[in-house]
Amino acid sequence: MKEVNKEQIEQAVRQILEAIGEDPDREGLLDTPKRVAKMYAEVFSGLNEDPKEHFKTVFGEDHEELVLVKDIAFHSMCEHHLVPFYGKAHIAYIPRGGKVTGLSKLARAVEAVSKRPQLQERITSTIAESIVETLDPHGVMVVVEAEHMCMTMRGVRKPGAKTVTSAVRGIFKDDAAARSEVLEHIKRAD
Repeated sequence: MKEVNKEQIEQAVRQILEAIGEDPDREGLLDTPKRVAKMYAEVFSGLNEDPKEHFKTVFGEDHEELVLVKDIAFHSMCEHHLVPFYGKAHIAYIPRGGKVTGLSKLARAVEAVSKRPQLQERITSTIAESIVETLDPHGVMVVVEAEHMCMTMRGVRKPGAKTVTSAVRGIFKDDAAARSEVLEHIKRAD
């Protein structure tokens, strides 16, 4: 994957400022193209990362029960409007054959998938598929809830509206009780 071209981003931001009638050479905007280019390199850093790489480290552990990491904060950029959306991801899986991954690896996968122009639906399914393909668990359930600035600051203008997506694989898809257990844990306040 190629690196972010900061110089090209700077030129584009300067052109956008001019196109909206601003003076990119005025004091407050003088370094804005450079700042935006640096920010884009950071917020799109997941383009060069494969979330499956985070699941290559596994631990042999005789545990074939629920593992749930909830409230993993993330932010991403809507690929339709290039404005942020942000929220929480909840990841549950039931290990198979002693293949347990580090808890931080689940959070790192969320980061890898969300730091790119993205759709919430794709974040959700990509995380689930990455876990299925690398860990081969009995089941995976990923629930993502987020607020989209494209619905808050433009268009319909509904601050506080949250979108919830889920990806359900394996036992969680087939067993309503297992699925309900995860949802109850997610809803439970700490």
